[in-house]
Amino acid sequence: MRTVGTTVKGIRAPIVKEGDDLVKIVVESVLNSMKTERYELSDRDVVGITESLVARTQGNYASIEDIAADVNKKFKGDIAVVFPILSRNRFSLILKGIINSGKKIYLFLSYPSDEMGNHLMDIDMMDEKNVNPYTDVLNEEKYREIFGEKVVHPFTGIDYVQMYKELAPQGNIEIYLTNDPRTALKYTKEILVANIHERQRTKSILKKAGAEKVYGLDDILAESVNGSGFNPMYGLLGSNKATEDKIKLFPQNCENFVDEVQKKFKEKTGKQIEVMVYGDGAFKDPQGKIWELADPVVSPGYTMGLKGTPNEIKLKYIADNELKDLQYEEMAEAMRKRIKEKESNLVGKIAAMGTTPRQITDLLGSLCDLTSGSGDKGTPIVLIQGYFDSFATE
Repeated sequence: MRTVGTTVKGIRAPIVKEGDDLVKIVVESVLNSMKTERYELSDRDVVGITESLVARTQGNYASIEDIAADVNKKFKGDIAVVFPILSRNRFSLILKGIINSGKKIYLFLSYPSDEMGNHLMDIDMMDEKNVNPYTDVLNEEKYREIFGEKVVHPFTGIDYVQMYKELAPQGNIEIYLTNDPRTALKYTKEILVANIHERQRTKSILKKAGAEKVYGLDDILAESVNGSGFNPMYGLLGSNKATEDKIKLFPQNCENFVDEVQKKFKEKTGKQIEVMVYGDGAFKDPQGKIWELADPVVSPGYTMGLKGTPNEIKLKYIADNELKDLQYEEMAEAMRKRIKEKESNLVGKIAAMGTTPRQITDLLGSLCDLTSGSGDKGTPIVLIQGYFDSFATE
């Protein structure tokens, strides 16, 4: 009987550059690891590749001048930027590009935190000061009066209101705190929606309320500007700071890439390997209250064997109920039989109660992200083995 279920390995890979053959690099990195560490691949093993590798080899970059040019193409007058996240890595250069358009910018931040859970204030102090996040709009002066001249993020040590303000040395930015996007319409009818996961709802609310022009970050650099990189599905969403004046965009054509990697593994090993590109995992830090998913999706591309959600029974529920009167070996054998005979769709069934109702790619992408991290581990490729096995697998 097998004694190991799911295992995960971070695979070291060379530092890639634009134009590199990433399909070849991924496959060779895994094959070299297999040889060195003495393990084998099996059908339905999963290889995850961080989105950064894909975007870098694609050369999918853009400058703040490219952002400014697209903003000027889409907007004619003053702009309201609504509900961006608080991030040096994710949004500061985007805002710098918007500011470089030369337009007057009204920046509206949600509070007490952005949609990722980065806080602009102590929530207990907000309650003590009788600030109502559902109705109150705070300008910079009122924000400082209530919460202090320096309000820093507990992890990064950054005062985000100050940082965003200082990105506009010409003073062409005003910052407000509100949770109603319609507040922006008091200042301008041209709106750039900057939140990620609720962007469609925010756009809809603004259009119904009378906004004349509504674009999202997913509409900026959705096509190339002056030869820049672009992303037709997500625009600026999923981008990261690359240099002091350039961002790396979310990768393009990931579906084609993963299919090519799968094909190459089949040629080299004879195994049907599932492949996915992953970005941020979808999990929340209970201490810092930060929801990790700052990308528009966990996986922008994956092979078809990773589509769907898990279809699993809850072993401890079955053990405590259906099989509670059996002895150890009898229970184990009955459990294997129960797994093998389970229904093909357990949605809504009592046997599946308590299992994780999430997309397989979100679960695996989170596992990949936690394994590779975003720092100096040097393992941008992740191999997951045995994920589709069960207690009944021999």
